[in-house]
Amino acid sequence: MNQHEFIHLIAPFKDKVFRLAKRLLVSTEEAEDATQEVLVKLWNKNESLGSYHSVEAFAMTITKNYCLDQLKSKRAGNLKIVHNNFTDREPGLHQQLEDTDSLNWVEKIINTLPEQQRLIIQMRDIEQYEFAEIAKILEMNETAIRVALSRGRKTIREYMLKTHSYGIV
Repeated sequence: MNQHEFIHLIAPFKDKVFRLAKRLLVSTEEAEDATQEVLVKLWNKNESLGSYHSVEAFAMTITKNYCLDQLKSKRAGNLKIVHNNFTDREPGLHQQLEDTDSLNWVEKIINTLPEQQRLIIQMRDIEQYEFAEIAKILEMNETAIRVALSRGRKTIREYMLKTHSYGIV
């Protein structure tokens, strides 16, 4: 596979690799480094990439493993989600502030979830992966994925209800 074919192969999911790395590593610079590392690993395997059922799933698995190794080596405990969930319409300033405040609360709540739930929420709710893809990447069964996702969403919902009911958690 030549360089042009390789770039064409990875283009559809390169941004997802970066977002997952950023989700896990927080730092943009570290996420960029991780993305580069993953691409180098894929390039080094470029002759055998055609044998993988899903190159994207393989790339996401490499990304997850690389980032978790980086986190373990640094013993970092704070993971962060970065997600802009704004609609196409232009809301008023008050609505923009409320949206930003809600996203900040959700981000803080997600940061308190166990690592597995954070990863699953990132991959399912933000990256829109199918359960089968998540199961393969995280090496879990789909039922466990669904349970962890449900628990994570329930925790987020409960904290948000408390926040909106009482104004503070």
